[in-house]
This record gives sequence, structure tokens and C-alpha cells, in this order.
Amino acid sequence: MSASVPPPSVRLLLCDDHAVVRAGLRALLSSADGIDVVGEAGTGEEALALSARLRPDVVLMDLQLDGGMDGVTATRRLTGGPDPGPRVLVLTMFDTDADITRAIEAGATGYLLKAERPDELFAAIRAAVAGRSALSAPVADRLLTRLRSPRPALSTREHEILAQLARGLGNREIARTLFISEATVKTHLGRIYGKLGVETRSGAVAVAKERRLLP
Repeated sequence: MSASVPPPSVRLLLCDDHAVVRAGLRALLSSADGIDVVGEAGTGEEALALSARLRPDVVLMDLQLDGGMDGVTATRRLTGGPDPGPRVLVLTMFDTDADITRAIEAGATGYLLKAERPDELFAAIRAAVAGRSALSAPVADRLLTRLRSPRPALSTREHEILAQLARGLGNREIARTLFISEATVKTHLGRIYGKLGVETRSGAVAVAKERRLLP
């Protein structure tokens, strides 16, 4: 009988803005059978260029990248083209509802936290190349909780305030534009943050754009 042929190695591209993290990941992944790190990127733009040239099967993507394109935008660009692109597996320290939602809506196959055990990371990479989703347990719990208790829709006034946020207006300017008090603006902002699962103005605008809540 002829010996069985092992499956080809997963071609993996790393994208993280910290060189030390990339070096650690490369060393870790080199110990795994069937995973071949073919390149490293320190920015979203570099990840796009290297992906086009190296044709990896999976891109291991950090969300927070210094300067330029963030991980969510890079993920959308990698997965949203007319030709089949690589699978994108997010590996990050952040597990807020907003980050998870943005990454998955951008086309990420999986979402892992950097606290994962090595064997879980290896399994997630193999799952990603096969087209299966891979989620860290805390991330899966958050998604299930959110599905079971969906946040209420924004009111008309909250939509109006969100639109002013997107214009870059401060609370005082929003109050003058909408003929309401600053205290009322602050109250509505708190409700908007809660409904969108964010903690900052920029986070609210980012999620609103992802969900097409802005005109």
C-alpha cells in the first residue's frame, strides 16, 4: 500500500504592529505541524500588499494597528474583493461587543483573544482554512448573550444625535443644533452607547457606520 500524502501546509500571514509579538507568534507557530508562516506585516496596508503577492490561506490579524488602516478595514479589503481572498482570523486583546461585531461584519472567519492556549490557536487556524468559524469562549459567550438579549433600536432623537456625532460636533454644538440642553445630549449619549455596546464617541460612530445607521 502506498503511504498517504499529508495535506499541504496552511500558508499563514501575520499582521501585528508589534515586532516582538510577531516574532513570538512566528516562533510558536513554527512548532505546529502543517502551518507555514510565509510573511509578516506591521500595518494594514502592508498586509494587503503581502497578501496579494504571497497568496496566504489565512491572515492572522490584529485589530489595533498603529497609524493608517486598522485591522477591521484591512479585513474588509482582504475578504471583500471579487476574487476569493484569504481567510482572516482576528487575534486581539479586545473583546468588546463593538470590536467583535465590526470584525465579523467585515468578513473575519474567526475571533480569538491573545490569551488563548497554543493548541487552541493552532486548531482555529486549521478551522479557518477549512472555512469553519473559530471563536474564543468569552467571545462566543458575548455573542450568545447579545443574541438572547438584543439591544433596543435607536430612537429618532438618538439617530439625530448620532448624525451630529459623525459630523464631529461636541455636546454644546449638538445641543445648539438640535435646540436641546447639554444635559439632554449627555443623557441620550449614554443610551446610545449602551444600545451600541460602546464606551466612546468614536466607537459609537464606527459601529453606526458598520450597521448603516447614519444617513
